[in-house]
Amino acid sequence: MTSWNDLAAAEPDFAARVRDRFAVGKHCTMATLRQDGSPRISGTEVEFGEDGLYIGSMAGAVKALDLRRDPRVAVHSPTVDPTDDGTSWAGEAKIAGLAHEVGDPHRADESHRFRIELSEVVLTRLGEPADHLVIESWHPKRGLERRTRK
Repeated sequence: MTSWNDLAAAEPDFAARVRDRFAVGKHCTMATLRQDGSPRISGTEVEFGEDGLYIGSMAGAVKALDLRRDPRVAVHSPTVDPTDDGTSWAGEAKIAGLAHEVGDPHRADESHRFRIELSEVVLTRLGEPADHLVIESWHPKRGLERRTRK
């Protein structure tokens, strides 16, 4: 796994387009794993800082407790609907990885902050012409890959 900054250095255009998808709104959706292994969907905000990618939560939030127990996480960008005629859609981005708490886990009154170590980044959008999807995915070992789907 690797950091957001490593991805941005290796694939600056792809990273900028992913970041643009996260910039369309403030509220993202994240998935964590409950203690019994079932998924939990929660809202979150994403911060692209100078030293990496971060998510946070209020003190004692169950999503933070999930991440302390099992750091696997996936975050989905805010979404925007396609144009009414279906000929344009800017797409969506997804980031998966491990969340590492960077605050003091022993302070019950402190909000939680996690740095995300990347295992996968995916950008999906309409192609040109708008009769197919373009799916770009980046993995630390395989790098950037592109495929289409009708």
